[in-house]
Amino acid sequence: MIAPATAEAVALAAAAPETAPAEPAAAMSVPQAGQPGLKLLSRIGVVDPLSLDDYRNHGGYAALRRAFDMGPAEVIREVTDSGLVGRGGAAFPTGRKWGATASQPERTHYLVCNADESEPGTFKDRVIMEGDPYSLIEAMTIAGYAVGAHRGFLYLRGEYPRALRLLENAIGQARNRGLLGDNVLGQGYAFDIEIRRGAGAYICGEETALFNSIEGYRGEPRSKPPFPVEKGLFGKPTAENNVETLVNVLPILNEGAAAFAATGSGLSTGPKLFCVSGNVARPGIYELPFGATLGDLLDLSGASGTMKAILLGGAAGGFVRPDERDIPLTFEGTRAAGTTLGSGVVLVLDESVELPRILLRIAEFFRDESCGQCVPCRVGTVRQEEALHRIKDRSGTEAAGDIALLREVGSAMKDASICGLGQTAWNAIESAIDRLGAYK
Repeated sequence: MIAPATAEAVALAAAAPETAPAEPAAAMSVPQAGQPGLKLLSRIGVVDPLSLDDYRNHGGYAALRRAFDMGPAEVIREVTDSGLVGRGGAAFPTGRKWGATASQPERTHYLVCNADESEPGTFKDRVIMEGDPYSLIEAMTIAGYAVGAHRGFLYLRGEYPRALRLLENAIGQARNRGLLGDNVLGQGYAFDIEIRRGAGAYICGEETALFNSIEGYRGEPRSKPPFPVEKGLFGKPTAENNVETLVNVLPILNEGAAAFAATGSGLSTGPKLFCVSGNVARPGIYELPFGATLGDLLDLSGASGTMKAILLGGAAGGFVRPDERDIPLTFEGTRAAGTTLGSGVVLVLDESVELPRILLRIAEFFRDESCGQCVPCRVGTVRQEEALHRIKDRSGTEAAGDIALLREVGSAMKDASICGLGQTAWNAIESAIDRLGAYK
């Protein structure tokens, strides 16, 4: 990421050799780079992402050694006690997922890392993979050890060629040094990682659609139950987590569950990464403890001037007003405020932005990305887009009929769609109408 981009910055990025360290691109995306106290971003812009030795000199693989000292059951207990929940938006307890996978009597278990990251406005996983790739390899190894998996799949977004090169290098170096393979760290535990590239389908962010894609099938969600911990990838018990969730395991094991749980607020423990973009002076990734307010994040990113709206959670999220700065950035805090934290997207829009066209673009996105498997989503996303096309330049009584239709269609998608895509395709538009007074 080089935003806000200049012609010179784009030319420099295009001319950079493929083997160059990723520090310039990654660090430019992290305005806090080098600041003390960071947990997840501490090595971004500090270590050479190509160098395993540099990673180990900055604390790398201490957590894996501790995991082997503890044993799988104790690792799961530590993750459970930390209160870590999934960072992709669903906020499911990670320790509970790992424990359920590990307890399955089926002998073959799998670990899957979701690095598809296709929510508009999200780029945190990319920065981690490009700036600190060994942290993800180490975290996946720990997770595999905990759930009894000997093979991990890293499902990488196809539009991330730089991350692909760095991860392939990291996996190769780890294999050569005995950190992956038949005997990890001489502990008698076998684990290896295979990268599978996505083909640009938003729906494959849903875990079962992701499994289908890895297996070579069309990326469509599966009906549940059975749940992935019982019957996931290739029909075997599978633990699936995204990149940010996994790398949180490293500070949990290095510093202890109690220290991790002491950071944050309520049920949202530990640090959280936020992707800030739009009309701000310093776009990029920010690491804050759960419980910081929206205003704290806006101040850090240099949001100034007259703001019109703030979108939380990406296209599947919801709009809030600029005066709602006191919303706590926690899963429960945003829920109480009638919105969602999602994966951590914060898009700031000023008065120069035409909101109806933003809403239309969101509707077009969901129409394009619907897999078409279920009728409510397949038809509903098309009808939603058609209605927004009709009213993009209208308001008041002229728009009333189509707004009523939007509510009916949105309710049907939310209640009857198979997966989260259809269930959330109406969220941002609904919040813009009800919270921001769009089309009045």
